[in-house]
Amino acid sequence: MDEQLFFKKLNSLCTSKEIFYFLSSLEAMSDTMASGALQRISEVEVDDNGLKNPGVLENEVFRALCFQFEFESSKLSNTGLLNALQALVKLRIDPQSTLMTSLLSEGEERLRKGQLTLKNVCALGESLLELEGPSCATLEQIVNHMQGKDIDKWSPREMVMVYKMLQVTGREGEHYRDLLNRMNSVTLTIVAQLSPKFTSIILNSLVVLHQTRAVPLVTALCKHSVKHIPYFTGDELVNVLEAFLYFGHREQSFTEALETHVPKSIFTMHPQTVSKVMQYCCRKMILSKPIFDAVAEGFISDADRFTTDQIAEYIIPFGTLNYLPPSASSLFKKLETILHTRFNHFQPRTLLNLLHSCALIQRYPVNFLPKIFSPYFLQQLQAQPPGLDRTVTSKLTQLFLTVTLECPFYEGPKLLPKYQTKAFLTPHSSLDVHLLKRVKTGLLHLLKKRIYFASEVSTPYFYTV
Repeated sequence: MDEQLFFKKLNSLCTSKEIFYFLSSLEAMSDTMASGALQRISEVEVDDNGLKNPGVLENEVFRALCFQFEFESSKLSNTGLLNALQALVKLRIDPQSTLMTSLLSEGEERLRKGQLTLKNVCALGESLLELEGPSCATLEQIVNHMQGKDIDKWSPREMVMVYKMLQVTGREGEHYRDLLNRMNSVTLTIVAQLSPKFTSIILNSLVVLHQTRAVPLVTALCKHSVKHIPYFTGDELVNVLEAFLYFGHREQSFTEALETHVPKSIFTMHPQTVSKVMQYCCRKMILSKPIFDAVAEGFISDADRFTTDQIAEYIIPFGTLNYLPPSASSLFKKLETILHTRFNHFQPRTLLNLLHSCALIQRYPVNFLPKIFSPYFLQQLQAQPPGLDRTVTSKLTQLFLTVTLECPFYEGPKLLPKYQTKAFLTPHSSLDVHLLKRVKTGLLHLLKKRIYFASEVSTPYFYTV
């Protein structure tokens, strides 16, 4: 059977059973056909959770394919060798097995002899990244090999693979600065060709490699990412959001695309992805009602399966941006139920931040303050780095003032004076001078003399003391 007909038939098969039956009917296969069969098996048998059916690796047809690659590695074409290696990596074959060491040794030997094309080199690098990570010395050889190549002729896939290799080999020192600068310049010209996956990978690499000077490329990638929002996987979207945060970029069309995507997808999005969306909104001070309303509904429906950090990451932005969604009653009822059952599972600082954010939107956590103000909890806060710093004592004091002024029925433990602070620093907020002047004028009118009061602090949410 000729190769074109073989691959047409192979790609129409959807189970490993069908593939094995088809392969067993053939009298002979080239190494390119055999490696293609391994790749197709890996495509149908591997998902995000790994190998679906480990029994596939014991199939006699599969074992025969592996035998061919193990003992004839020196006779394989570059394409057959490297495609097989990539497929076996995906199938989680033991890296220390004779099969894998044979293929890797052959690939590295051909690299040293200069027998691999650029596409081959990138395929080898991809396999080494999966198998051995940053500790692999061969990756550095590959990057050094790439430095002398004509970057203008690289395909998007090759460009992405070199970025990934630089990410693990070049993050220290300036050894690859020239290569990276040239890559950034060329990548800028091909941004429009990049898939969602490639866009996400390059943005992540630019973050890891601290490419704060690559502003034109970052800007172009961020703008290009807008059209890919519905198609990013959860991890890819997280990478893109992290890049927006790291580089301080803000794109109105990106936020609008999120406002369309999140409400439609909230019940299928991974909690960690939603947490990153909320972090993005919180850090950028973007109060997006469509996003926040959808996140509230997602929390009400699925919060029981969230980690404690995810719970806090969902809720804290509501307080920071001072927003109550239409479903606020159900939202905070759900949160209270979770806190009653999982209170001791939260890290002390996370719990304090969570309850403080509730107070900011007048959802006073009265039932939990006795534990917050207890000596045991305060000792836990002290033990968790950075300890009882100014931020922590400010939030404790604000909670104490809030319950004192707004909840006179509270009769639980008080916050001891040694944990209180007399002035608050509100991150990302400057003093509201006009409001402060109006309050001072009112107090002066009421108390008649300036000596009867002092004003040092005004925050958007609390009281002037």
